[in-house]
Amino acid sequence: MTAIILDGKELSKISEESIKQRVVDLSEKGIKPTLATILVGNDPASETYVKMKRNTCARVGMESIAIELPETTTTDELLETIKKLNEDDSVHGILLQHPVPSQIDERLCFDAISINKDVDGVTCLGFGNMSMGINAYGSCTPAGIIRLIKHHNIEVQGLNAVVVGRSPILGKPMAMMLLNLNATVTICHSRTLELDNIIKNADLIVGAVGIPKFIKTYWIKKNAIVIDAGYHPEKCGDIDLDNIDRIASAYTPVPGGVGPMTINTLILHTVQSAEKGIVD
Repeated sequence: MTAIILDGKELSKISEESIKQRVVDLSEKGIKPTLATILVGNDPASETYVKMKRNTCARVGMESIAIELPETTTTDELLETIKKLNEDDSVHGILLQHPVPSQIDERLCFDAISINKDVDGVTCLGFGNMSMGINAYGSCTPAGIIRLIKHHNIEVQGLNAVVVGRSPILGKPMAMMLLNLNATVTICHSRTLELDNIIKNADLIVGAVGIPKFIKTYWIKKNAIVIDAGYHPEKCGDIDLDNIDRIASAYTPVPGGVGPMTINTLILHTVQSAEKGIVD
């Protein structure tokens, strides 16, 4: 059996065409979907990520507002910026780029974002609502992964899923989303004992640990679904994908798998916010 390539780059292109039409429809009603991006400091990677998100907005006809704050910004100053955006009816989504400088209470600032504008899915309230099956914008990377799985008509119900990673915007929400789809979920991390044996029993594996090639190919059982949410300067992910097409039933390539879906989902959420507020 030939492994299915879960091509996020291709799906994001298809999705963009649909988003463009939705933006046109909103514009005809006098609504211009708008994403505000907040970048604090001068981290080169963060600058690149924000630029990519703004470029995507432009490509689909959306507006974006770039707010750049100095490295010395305080928590109170950042909270004031978020407050103003929350109160601005022309702004439909707010993105606070991670990470922020160490003097800032990042979690406090994330949670200051209005639930209606939390299109990046970073607030505790949004996570709680999503976990409980209440309408909320899910964190963009795991939400993008779910979209990719559903696009390929992969049935998650009943599968033994292993998520390797526990970050608040990837590993933890990923596990909850899979659980909500009736998978049986095990959450692991870099300190999990006998991780190889746990993965050997997994029908679906999500690598979200942030360590290059941390999960070895020979740990993965035949016909497993392999989702690699990592990306590193070595142009590899968290899973060793060598010969994965001979093992997995479906897998995400790196690059071109999960990454494009993250930004696409952010843009989609912003359009949904412009259309009718919080949606699934």
